[in-house]
Formats: sequence, C-alpha cells, structure tokens
Amino acid sequence: MPNSTAIAREETPSDFKTMYQAIVDIFPLSLAVVPWGILCGSLAITVGLTPLQAQLMSLLIFAGAAQLAALTMMGAVGSLSSMFSSTFVISSRHLLYSAVFREHVRKSSLGLRCSIAFFLTDEMFAVTCAYMAKHKRFSPVYALSSGITFYVFWNIATFTGIVAGQHIPNLEHLGLEFAIAATFIAIVIPTIKNRSTLISVISSGISAIVLSIFIKEYALIAATFIGMFCGYLTKEKSVINE
Repeated sequence: MPNSTAIAREETPSDFKTMYQAIVDIFPLSLAVVPWGILCGSLAITVGLTPLQAQLMSLLIFAGAAQLAALTMMGAVGSLSSMFSSTFVISSRHLLYSAVFREHVRKSSLGLRCSIAFFLTDEMFAVTCAYMAKHKRFSPVYALSSGITFYVFWNIATFTGIVAGQHIPNLEHLGLEFAIAATFIAIVIPTIKNRSTLISVISSGISAIVLSIFIKEYALIAATFIGMFCGYLTKEKSVINE
C-alpha cells in the first residue's frame, strides 16, 4: 500500500515548480504592461519629478493606475485632497481582492501577509485565482512569485520611461495608454465563464462610461457595485457554451 505522505508529495508540486509556473503565467501580462510603465515613467519626468523620485514612486507605491492618476493631477496642479481621494477610489478595488485572499492568509505570519498585500495587483490576483481554481488551493509561493515577477517588469518599464522621457519629447502622446485597456481586457475576458459574469462585466462597463460623464471621481467604484449587483441578481450555475 503506497505511503500517504509520498502520495501527498506527488500531488503537491515543489516550490521551484510553483515559482516557475507563476513566472510563466504572469509573463504575458508583464509584457503587456510595459508600455503602461514606460508611460508612467515618462509622465513623471514631464510633470517635474526627478528620475529618483519617479523610480521611487514605482518602487514604493507600485500601483499603476493610481500612479498615473496622481501624476496627471500633479501636471494639472490639482489639490492634494483631490489627489488622495482619486487614488483612493481607483485603488478601492483592492479591498475586494484582499477579501478573496483573507481566508487563505489570515493564519499566516504578519510578514507574509504584508508581502502578499504589497505585491497584490490586478494581474497577480487574476493569475492566482486561476491557479486556485485549477489546483483547489491557495499557494503563497505562487502568489508572491507572480507578484514579484510583475513588480520587476513594472519597475524596468518605469526606468525605461524615465530614460526615454528625458530624450524623447512628447512620449506621453504616442498612445501608450492603450496598454492599460488592453491589459484589463486580457485579465477580464478569460474569467467570463457564465451568464452572470458576462452581465456583470457588461453592466459595470456601461455604468463606468455613463457615470464618468456625471460623477467622474466616483464612477469606477459605483460601476463596480452596479456590476456586482447585476451579477448577483442573475447568478446561475450554468456555464456558457458548456
């Protein structure tokens, strides 16, 4: 009769294999975000930050959408309160991400929880959830490996933008911001597997567009709740094309 411990070891991949899988899974999204990082770095130089300040923004804050929003408001000489409120609303989606991971990490050490919280991005959340759905378990090694890989790519892209921003004029007008939309589309589309999710995506997308006309600062968070509510009302077990 086979030893149960040996079977468990066979079913559970080694940390090295888990790290490798995380790097492979996050790699496409890491490449997709490079134009976004370049834009962020170049815009930081354009609004008057020093190269060191611009790089530290990515090293310490590590929040692409919030960084771009803050930099845009700096360029427009917006108030500090408006900058904080805007970045808070944009980053509020991470409250939902952390709620998903909470039960899996609440018994872990403070250091591990803080590390996962720092590296938690839309991309890391997406690939980690896909891993959980496939393997029916949460892996801190996988989450951190994917998050750190993305962090490295983001900072390299930011550095590239900082250097380019000092030598290539009007780099921010080359349409690099399209990478933001492309990245989120790449994250969302694979998760649409049932009708309620599809309705949630469509309703939140339409709501974000409409509400941005009237309440620009709060359109994102309002659209998020509208999408969740619509998804909840239409929740079903059947899977599209199943």
